Amino acid sequence: MNQPDPLSSRSSEVLSQTIDRLWLRFRPQILERVAVLEAAAKALAAKTLTASECEAAHGAAHKLAGTLGMFDLSRGTALARELEAAYTLESTPGADSAKRLASAAADLRAMIENRKSSR
Repeated sequence: MNQPDPLSSRSSEVLSQTIDRLWLRFRPQILERVAVLEAAAKALAAKTLTASECEAAHGAAHKLAGTLGMFDLSRGTALARELEAAYTLESTPGADSAKRLASAAADLRAMIENRKSSR
């Protein structure tokens, strides 16, 4: 009969605790990046999105896409990649996509605010 490896269980516990501490440390920055995406979607809907706001949204989405997977939020990574693609550096998204981008940003916020610790 296979017994659980106590070292492996301890390692998993330590890893979970480390990830939780990192989450607490980086959560404010993550939420700031979501706020940038929310503001960009709002500006897009109002047809006032500037090139610098679009660039900021692209950068925020790119950073979120790279970060959220580490915290086991793969759906968040997919949403961030969608937003990153929408706010390309080559062109501004059309006003017709504002509702979809606002919804994706809202989904990201909800996911981040509802993330439970891994313990």
